[in-house]
Amino acid sequence: MISPWDRWHSTRCCLCCHVRTGTVILGVWYMLINAVVLLILVTALGDPDQYHLTSAELANDLDDMDDANMCIASAISLLMILISGMATYGAYKQHAAWIIPFFCYQVFDCALNTLVAVSIVVYPNTIQDYLQQLPENFPYKEDIMAMSNVCLVFIVLLFIGCILTFKAYLIACVWNCYRYVRARSTTEVLIYVTTNDTTVLLPPYDDTMAIPSKNAPPPYGAPYIA
Repeated sequence: MISPWDRWHSTRCCLCCHVRTGTVILGVWYMLINAVVLLILVTALGDPDQYHLTSAELANDLDDMDDANMCIASAISLLMILISGMATYGAYKQHAAWIIPFFCYQVFDCALNTLVAVSIVVYPNTIQDYLQQLPENFPYKEDIMAMSNVCLVFIVLLFIGCILTFKAYLIACVWNCYRYVRARSTTEVLIYVTTNDTTVLLPPYDDTMAIPSKNAPPPYGAPYIA
């Protein structure tokens, strides 16, 4: 008997690639994005005049973000690079424990986005308040504010729902990669049922041959003693 949770387990993800390959690509992507953000923040700390904004509204928002907040944001970006690098290394070298921090971050990020969606449902007027805080030269600001509140809530929830669905799929891919890597490190045989066929995961051949036998065979030509 196979549990319902195992029936959802698969070693394939988007573009029909392996979950290890998908996790490596995802980790590299997160490292690149956070590296760009970290580079911008460090450059802004070193030369604030280079990122001076002419808009009065955005300039006031930038003044509120002092050097301490930018240092915190830089530290968070550096931490994300470290976590993403751990996931990439863990998936590539098949170390399951290295993938856990990145998986926890994904769950936390998805939970925050879910709370944003719930807050929009509970307090729908927050969308109008946010639109009023946008600069006057923001594209299509008047057209967006002219829409009904119900329509705005529906569009925002639809957009957040698509993001949550995509994030949940990425979480499932990373979790399947963790289970695959952990299963590879064990010596037991695990059977996973996919949608079309049955995949049997056997222990690596090198690990099997490295296990010493309990009793060494008798030398050739030695007399047999009962």
